Amino acid sequence: MRSPSSFATHSSRNVPPRALEPAGLALVDKPAGPSSFAIVAQIRRVTGARTGHAGTLDPFATGLLLVLSGRTTKLAPCLVGLDKRYRTDVDLTARTSTGDPEGAVIERLEPPSRSVLDGRLAGLRGEIDLPIPAASAVKIGGERAYRLARRGVEVEMPLRRSTVHALDVITYMGDAEAVQAVTLDLRVSSGTYVRAIADALGGHCTTLRRTEVGPFDVADAVTPDAFEPSVLVGEAAVLERIGAAA
Repeated sequence: MRSPSSFATHSSRNVPPRALEPAGLALVDKPAGPSSFAIVAQIRRVTGARTGHAGTLDPFATGLLLVLSGRTTKLAPCLVGLDKRYRTDVDLTARTSTGDPEGAVIERLEPPSRSVLDGRLAGLRGEIDLPIPAASAVKIGGERAYRLARRGVEVEMPLRRSTVHALDVITYMGDAEAVQAVTLDLRVSSGTYVRAIADALGGHCTTLRRTEVGPFDVADAVTPDAFEPSVLVGEAAVLERIGAAA
């Protein structure tokens, strides 16, 4: 595999220079509904440049999406492995086929007591192994898992090791003997499925918002409709912030 620098050199000979500018990183606050790829395409229509991302969000999710423009797309390998921070609301009375509100309810549950829930949360901190959700883009036997799930094909999903650096309760909803729902603040390693954590708690995510990616914060992001090339963070500044956070 070529290094990012050799890729950029090779690409420069084959891609019109205009496709490599404007260059930089866009911090985009994704709304619920559109896919991450739709947001990337929207940014590309504004810049006219090569455009990529450093990690997608599910359509129902909101929050920080890192969109790379022009020459800065070569920095994707430096960004995809950064830790992520999320806030999520988890319904503890039902599990769904997808771990989110878009799936069918597959099990109704009695809400746990606060002490039982706290025990479950304690077991999900640190290094953990959780099954990858069936509604994911991981390939099983050469086919995307979500396509198999849509056809009703049941497969044993592989485990993925993740690190949950922080898992804090913001709000308990219900009473001490029956917690109906909970709002969580999480900081996790790249590739962690928050939906899998919700499922392990005995529920499903009803909302999911990414608030941070490494040193980048959604408070500094713009909506897709408000994006313009002048808000792009330059390559040097991106590398400096990544280095400072390491």
